[in-house]
Amino acid sequence: MKKSLTVLTLIAAGFTATLSPMSASAGAIERACMASDRAANNRALCGCIQQAADLTLSNSDQRQAAKFFKNPQKAQDIRQSDNTSHEAFWRRYKAFGETAAQYCG
Repeated sequence: MKKSLTVLTLIAAGFTATLSPMSASAGAIERACMASDRAANNRALCGCIQQAADLTLSNSDQRQAAKFFKNPQKAQDIRQSDNTSHEAFWRRYKAFGETAAQYCG
């Protein structure tokens, strides 16, 4: 890999989530987090990560990022893409990861 991954990308790589129904107020990131089989998935942490997502990502970006929890390779594909929309998304996603690390760490 050319660049090191953000904290959240590493977290997402460990998740093998399948999205499942949850509270209607839970966002895409929180649902993916709670559906994961990681020992660290708990309401407090997943809710905190969702709050960081709400501060930094649009709903569309959140849905895209939630897919990384289930398919970490998708994150790599977007990160390494030369597509300008992927590059813009990755900058927003990286800011989200940094915010989540500071806010929830």
